[in-house]
Amino acid sequence: MAPKTATKKDSGVPPIPADTSFTPESFERELKSLAAKAKQETSWGATGKQFLIYGRVLLLLTLGAASANASVASLSPVFGGIPASLWHSTLVASALFAGWSSNLHIRRLLPEKRPLALWLPLLAAYAPVFQTFLAPPIANHLGARWGPVVIESLTLFPLLAAAISCAATELENATGLDEVIRLPKCFGDALPGIGSWSVYKLAEGYTTVAGPPPLSSSLSASAFIAWLQTRVARQVALALAYCLAAPSRLAIYAVPALLHTVVLNTHLAGAPWALDATNRALQQDTSDRWVVLDRRESITGYVSVLESMTQGFRVLRCDHSLLGGEWTKYPGKIVAEPIYGVFVMMEAVRLVERIGVVPSGEKPSALVIGMGIGTAPAALVAHGIDTTVVEIDPVVHDFASRYFRLPSNYTAVIEDAVGYTDRQVAEQTSDGAGRFDYIMHDVFTGGAEPISLFTVEFLQNLHALLKPSGVIAINYAGDFTLTPIKAVVHTIRSVFPACRIFREHPRDKDATGPDFANVIVFCTKSGSQDSDIVFRRPEEPDLLDSQTRRVFLVPKHEVFDTNFQSTEEARIVRRNDTEQLEQWHAESAIGHWTVMRGVIPPKVWAQW
Repeated sequence: MAPKTATKKDSGVPPIPADTSFTPESFERELKSLAAKAKQETSWGATGKQFLIYGRVLLLLTLGAASANASVASLSPVFGGIPASLWHSTLVASALFAGWSSNLHIRRLLPEKRPLALWLPLLAAYAPVFQTFLAPPIANHLGARWGPVVIESLTLFPLLAAAISCAATELENATGLDEVIRLPKCFGDALPGIGSWSVYKLAEGYTTVAGPPPLSSSLSASAFIAWLQTRVARQVALALAYCLAAPSRLAIYAVPALLHTVVLNTHLAGAPWALDATNRALQQDTSDRWVVLDRRESITGYVSVLESMTQGFRVLRCDHSLLGGEWTKYPGKIVAEPIYGVFVMMEAVRLVERIGVVPSGEKPSALVIGMGIGTAPAALVAHGIDTTVVEIDPVVHDFASRYFRLPSNYTAVIEDAVGYTDRQVAEQTSDGAGRFDYIMHDVFTGGAEPISLFTVEFLQNLHALLKPSGVIAINYAGDFTLTPIKAVVHTIRSVFPACRIFREHPRDKDATGPDFANVIVFCTKSGSQDSDIVFRRPEEPDLLDSQTRRVFLVPKHEVFDTNFQSTEEARIVRRNDTEQLEQWHAESAIGHWTVMRGVIPPKVWAQW
């Protein structure tokens, strides 16, 4: 009998499977599997993955730069543009270094399920909320020098450090640049940091918005884009952009912050409910009630029209500075009554006894650099002078025309004064006759002046445009203990040898420390020494039936060289040599900030 074949049931031992690892069929299957994987992981796929990584890095760096610009812009109305940026660059550099260098340590501190990227939308959404609540008390207690840096340390610093740390994490997953372009490893290790810094600085320049186009009441796409470029709205847009750049499960917790910014933040320009909330806050104190009539973002800053309902006057504000003001409860019969004497003193150019031959019967002409609320142009027009006003900011011109007593029979030029004067000088004849009998130069804003308008080159343009018998008045606000005012006067005298200088008010004899004041420099084109500047006695028509002009039209408080207290030698300000003015602008702006807090209540500066 033939033996039975052993089975699983019979022996209880499973059969040993045959080894098929090296069969032709298995080998063919393995080759097909490898081929499929190779198709999926082609060089194009790897390249696409790298592009996505670098794209996220680029987005994070751009959002970080835009956040930094938005932060300093939102602090400018409370502290002024220069004080708000005084420590800004240092703080930004510190945040970038902290985020880049401590990337690994930050990741270790966070729970594994909640990486740092999840917190970015929260940090971005709550930054404007904290700035809104922190700015008023910190401004009151720390002032303009340290207030901005403290606020940005609590709001911008953590956001920027987190964004840069996330960018560094992304770069760790990217192919090393030393492998791509075959550089030595020491260079390859440094390239990500250098490249990220370069991209950040480039994005910082491109995301700096000087000012949006005028807001429209329509619901058009352009009006929406203009609204997104306002200070607070820009911060809302950035918070939403962070949600897209770093999708987060925690984003739901950002909703209260976004709702507060959009619904309750009184600084949201273009939103009627925000303006109503601002005015309610300003009128809580019944002993000193204020109202914001209009406000708008522009190329020179945040511009608004304010009115004191208690004291009866109206002012035009730009960031933390006043461009002019007039009384509403004392309306002048011919022109408005200005609240500041310095604007009236500018009109004394007409009182200077002109040297040389003045053509009889010819209508005099005037050039005004900087409009303000139009106090000087209105007076010149009232005296029958053909007046041209050059103003760089269209919103300032619009508000001056709509909310202040500015006549319409003058020529308005909305342009940078440097470009305008360059063109006018190039077009006029070479006989040196000039075009204008009077020139008024008044461009002070935010604690410092546009330096380009005080260079010897710009003043030479004004000299060329002034008639031989003409007179020029130049307003400069500065601290007599610092060098800028001394340098500006030195530059003016290098172009106009015959000048006399007057300040708005005398210095308190018992005062110590800073001596900040408005000064007006009166010069003639044909004179050769200061004694050539002589003011005639004003007649009744010169006063325009104005009480303010009766008191302030004739300059009284003359300034002499001994009044300049800076011991530093003053240099002529040139287009390629403005360092002497720039290095002291911060001190001047902080001094101006303190003065402004005494002119207008702090609550008005905070509720912008």
